[in-house]
Amino acid sequence: MLKKLFVIVFCSSLAWGGFAAFAADDTTAIQSNGEKLRVLMLKPDAAKLNALLADQLMYIHSDGHFNDKTTFVSDLMTGVSHFITLELTEQTVTVAGDVGIVRHILTADTEDKGKAPAHVRIRVMQIWQKKSGHWKLLARQAVPIPAPVPAPATK
Repeated sequence: MLKKLFVIVFCSSLAWGGFAAFAADDTTAIQSNGEKLRVLMLKPDAAKLNALLADQLMYIHSDGHFNDKTTFVSDLMTGVSHFITLELTEQTVTVAGDVGIVRHILTADTEDKGKAPAHVRIRVMQIWQKKSGHWKLLARQAVPIPAPVPAPATK
């Protein structure tokens, strides 16, 4: 009886350890794809972008306008969206089954077609979905980061 209990506990610990390893692998894969996307936003390549993006992509900008997959790729390829610099900080990744949630702060310098050069610093949440063993960006939502409110003067 004790031997059976030991075997059950041992096998359970292996299974849980295996699940943790899968989650770590998924986190690494999502981080890797996020970095590929960051680089491709600086130097766009339509085929590589299309490989990273879900067909149902909903990409929402911090000003509220949005792109589907086709317009997101097109805007990068034609310079409608043109990044000069692009840095991601304070990133976290949470994996829940076949969904990965990424949060970070995006800081960039842009020269979008028809607009003055700009510096942006926004908070971003991305949703990655695992399909057929590959992580693809399904959704992205950005919001402006409010300027800090100065502390009231004390007397």
